[in-house]
Amino acid sequence: MKKLFFIILAAALLFQSCLFTQNNPQNIDYTKFVNPFIGTGSVDSLSLSGSNFPGACYPFGLVQLSPDTREYPDDPCSGYEYKDSTILGFSHTHLNGTGCPDLYDFLFMPFGGEIKWKAGSDDGKTTGFRSKYRHSTEKASPGYYSVVLDDYKIRAEMTATEHCGMHKYTFADQNPYHLVVDLDHSLVRTSPYRFCKILSSQVRVIDNKTIEGYRIISGWAKLRKVYFRAEFSRPFDSHIFKTGQYEFSDIPIANHTDLKIIMNFNKDNNKPLIVKVGISSVSSEGAKENLDAEIKDFNFDDISLLANKAWNKELSCIDIEGTDRQKSIFYTGLYHLFIQPNNIADVSGKYSSTDNSVKNALDKKHYSTFSLWDTYRAAHPLYTILQEDRTAGFINSMLRQYKTYGYLPIWQLWGTDTYCMIGNHAVPVIVDAYFKRIRGVDYKLAYEAVKASSKTSHKNAPFNILDKYGFFPEDLQTQSVSLILEIAYNDWCVAQMAKKMGHEDDYKYFLKRSGYYKNLFDKSIGFFRAKNSSNEWIDPFNPLTYGGNGGFPFTEGNAWQYLWYVPHDVYSFIDLMRGDKKFTQKLDTFFSLDAKPGDVNGNASGFIGQYAHGNEPSHHIVYLYDFTDEPWKAQYYSAKIMNELYNDQQSGYSGNEDCGQMSAWYIFSAMGFYPVNPANSVYCFGSPQLKKATINMANGKQFKIITNNAGANNIYIQKILLNGKPYQKNFITHNDIVSGGVIEFFLGKTPNKKMADYEKPILIAE
Repeated sequence: MKKLFFIILAAALLFQSCLFTQNNPQNIDYTKFVNPFIGTGSVDSLSLSGSNFPGACYPFGLVQLSPDTREYPDDPCSGYEYKDSTILGFSHTHLNGTGCPDLYDFLFMPFGGEIKWKAGSDDGKTTGFRSKYRHSTEKASPGYYSVVLDDYKIRAEMTATEHCGMHKYTFADQNPYHLVVDLDHSLVRTSPYRFCKILSSQVRVIDNKTIEGYRIISGWAKLRKVYFRAEFSRPFDSHIFKTGQYEFSDIPIANHTDLKIIMNFNKDNNKPLIVKVGISSVSSEGAKENLDAEIKDFNFDDISLLANKAWNKELSCIDIEGTDRQKSIFYTGLYHLFIQPNNIADVSGKYSSTDNSVKNALDKKHYSTFSLWDTYRAAHPLYTILQEDRTAGFINSMLRQYKTYGYLPIWQLWGTDTYCMIGNHAVPVIVDAYFKRIRGVDYKLAYEAVKASSKTSHKNAPFNILDKYGFFPEDLQTQSVSLILEIAYNDWCVAQMAKKMGHEDDYKYFLKRSGYYKNLFDKSIGFFRAKNSSNEWIDPFNPLTYGGNGGFPFTEGNAWQYLWYVPHDVYSFIDLMRGDKKFTQKLDTFFSLDAKPGDVNGNASGFIGQYAHGNEPSHHIVYLYDFTDEPWKAQYYSAKIMNELYNDQQSGYSGNEDCGQMSAWYIFSAMGFYPVNPANSVYCFGSPQLKKATINMANGKQFKIITNNAGANNIYIQKILLNGKPYQKNFITHNDIVSGGVIEFFLGKTPNKKMADYEKPILIAE
């Protein structure tokens, strides 16, 4: 049987290698350009990190096996801060770059010496069995992580499959060693705005080489059930349960809300201890099935190689030429982009539905972790180019929520909605896919879903109030200005889909509502501002004052940042601003008006004037210059952001990475274009930074971007050729890209003022 397994494994490796070589004829190791430590730490105590984790994961997989340096993670939300000097243990699930914490399931920590429970402390210095470590012994690459735990002289290595994690512990001597599994480890418990509690947990000893268990936990995701099965390469000699303050060593099963188990390994510690762990969101049987399907033996190196090959296959979708710094930022960005959305279905296809029933996905995929307020802007449009098949899977998973909730996801985690942020931004994701002809989606059902999601009132979307007043009065609905602007954009998306599908009445209704943003524009001061239910402007008004996530008219921004959020109706908005010249002057002021310390909050970072690249409402604004007579300013500021607000170190992002959105901005921009309107199939030009980029698409075609004179101070476009012919537009369409071809940019040190006569971006490209 063992011989048969190795034959099957060898065949699988050969098959995957053949697929990778087919897409990657030069056999490039793209993973060598990835640095998983980018975005894992801040520069200083006043700056933000990307909130990324450095551990092992599989593309779009359920498991993210990574070190936690905080007992109860909160900030950074990844659980890992590069500046911390100790590691608490290695948990199997993590969020990538989010602004809210959760997951951290099933913390494993090996240790040596006396079993002495340490007093807990949230500073992370003395909790549990944590150990000091050094970055000089820490290594990470896609699908692999390792570190030396200095206190115990243990080398810990991690790798992952789609549903499983694998640990390898190498001990310094033959003394007794132990492994603790902590089911109580979770996000911060003391948050005034987020309730977290272990509702139930269990561990069962199957035999002296196998344990399994589960926990039911509330948190940012209101209720999660998580199951695991762990199998060991050699037997443990004894075990101890700790349930709260009590210890038991003579029972095979324990249940508690504060539960840990320690397994003692007293002999054969001259050999590495390997542990394989299956995870499931459905059942213990599912965890076992996942483990049996994906890791049949204890060959750590083979599983690590499979993960590396899987990542290489995904990263080969774009081949670039550039500096080492550019390659590191670019491919790490692709890596971060492809960590999620996560497939939470078991290998059998079973998944936990939004109504808490167990259902079956015929394609074995059910995706969750939809950070839509962030990712609809650039990450999802990039998926339509690089991950066409998975885009259909993402949308089909969203539609499953519609069938039970009656509306599409807002911020979905582990299959349930957290209702974090505002707007229904699954709408532009679906409309974008519809117009780009992404196959594998029932668009009749999809239209039903986007329409219902835009008419059925729900949290932060009281459409009944909008229909009554023509805006959201701040005394009836907080975050009113940001909400009307974002819903107006979503309404435009619904209108376009309605028109294309022949629903004329719906088209007129949603198109009219997409213009309601004008009702909160104060022409006397040139800003959007809040009104009350008596249709009166609310005073005092200061466009520099920031809001967070409630109790203020603006969401994670101020009036300056939200002034520019009309991506669907730019030319009408320019008229509202009294013409191109006034519009451009106000943009110039926006990029030069410095932020004062008292005017910002924790969501604001990466400033250029009032532009805050560290948070998403600003991301499209640079490219609005393409709609004016001064498009070279889009080139100037996009180059400035790439060169100053990204780097290839732990502080590589100017704010939360937000599930790939910060990376998607860089990937698009480095190639020279960006979707101002994420659902109109139009990409506006900036300043291409890469000497060459080749997009290898699923349809077998390639789109090549060649940049002549890239580098140094050459940031301005002098001339453009598309398929060898002069091209005088400030944008390119999605169809131009997916049809294959070559676009060639010629750069120089000074602006090309003749680009003022180039064709400005169109509002929709079918």
